[in-house]
Amino acid sequence: MDQTEQLLKEITEADGVPGYESDVRAVMGRYLQGIATVEQDKMGSFIGKHVGQANGPRVMLAGHMDEIGFMVKLITKEGFIRFVTLGGWWNQVMLGHRVTIKTAKGDVIGVLGAKPPHLLGDEERKKIVDKNDMYIDVGARSEEEVRDLGVRPGDPIIPISKFTVMGNPRFYLCKAFDNRVGCALAVQATSQVATEGHPNIVYAVGTVQEEVGLRGAKTSAFTINPDVGIILEVDIAGDVPGIKPEESAVKMGAGPTLLVYDARMIPNLKLRDLVIATAEELGIPLQFSAMPGGATDGAMVQIHNEGVPTVVIGVPTRHIHSHNAILCRDDYDQALRLVVALVKKLDTATVAGLTA
Repeated sequence: MDQTEQLLKEITEADGVPGYESDVRAVMGRYLQGIATVEQDKMGSFIGKHVGQANGPRVMLAGHMDEIGFMVKLITKEGFIRFVTLGGWWNQVMLGHRVTIKTAKGDVIGVLGAKPPHLLGDEERKKIVDKNDMYIDVGARSEEEVRDLGVRPGDPIIPISKFTVMGNPRFYLCKAFDNRVGCALAVQATSQVATEGHPNIVYAVGTVQEEVGLRGAKTSAFTINPDVGIILEVDIAGDVPGIKPEESAVKMGAGPTLLVYDARMIPNLKLRDLVIATAEELGIPLQFSAMPGGATDGAMVQIHNEGVPTVVIGVPTRHIHSHNAILCRDDYDQALRLVVALVKKLDTATVAGLTA
């Protein structure tokens, strides 16, 4: 297991649903120890700063630390947990999965359940079970037993899914690639340019609460006041059954992506073209993506103060917003090469030209 694989394992297996990202922040801090000056904003977003050129532009590399998960809403008299979702869950991927409830007394393991199919009528079986009809079973018989375990409303609930190297060792399977991939890229890109040199001040950022409203992007951008924003994300791989090319032509193993449009952001055109030119110079295959039904942290960074030239670079990933997603290491490695090369190009004159 090389350093990249080890980082991806540690950062994806860390627990960090929206509002509870401290474990992920600790991983990022450990990998940048001795490399970057580390701080956080008052929302909890991680900020690792490395100065290459003291008077250079401020370059923000941002991935979000939070993963989709749940929170304890109430405990029934019979000892089952009702929950609220944190982030966008699709009902069909939820049932039957194990989860961890983080309590004041320690971790409690549970499973997502619903009324069994044996007791459903023919028409009910054809319907998707609504998340409001689901519950979490922690192996208790009463509300008192659940409370004795330390469970209380407001406790975060995290999917259980271990980092796994698949049969093809270039493919990885785990929860939380959305968006620990971006956090890992920010950490590794900052580490590399710190060693090789860069004409700016680079910030490796892990934002909080992206999945519930891009909140940490707003506060971290306020803290940093960036001159350039490079948002590092997963992207939706369209190379699975049922997806038409016009819906997504992105393929795993075919290189990183450049997001040319989403529901809340159009990238700075000169920065977009710099990404394309840099990829061509390095022989990095670059895919193009549009996401009319979603948004990234770039939406908040782009409109900070008078505006920030911002772009989104993604790593194609299958099955995001589920307990188990898959990505290809080749795409990650190429994304890292691209980001490092971009940071090295962003000197004062180049950044000034992005808005000239």
